[in-house]
Amino acid sequence: MNTWHRRDGDTITLVLHVQHGAKRSEVAGLHGDALKIRLAAPPIEGRANEALLRFIADCFSVPLRNVELKQGGQSRHKRVEVRGSTVQPESLLG
Repeated sequence: MNTWHRRDGDTITLVLHVQHGAKRSEVAGLHGDALKIRLAAPPIEGRANEALLRFIADCFSVPLRNVELKQGGQSRHKRVEVRGSTVQPESLLG
């Protein structure tokens, strides 16, 4: 059983480990019980969180308003909810 995502109806909850300051934003595989995301944005004044939510919205083919940071605003470890996506989370591991 995976522990980095959960689907409840049309809502997917993701557990993320975010690494800031990467050359480009990308999924970097699993990091323990979390999906590791390399993010090109620096962690300054919430810009990284905004970039993360845009990246997740793109990955799940949903509008930005359907992605919400639920936990971990100031941390590398974050919990994000995605609503209304038909994309399977496992497909991000490609």
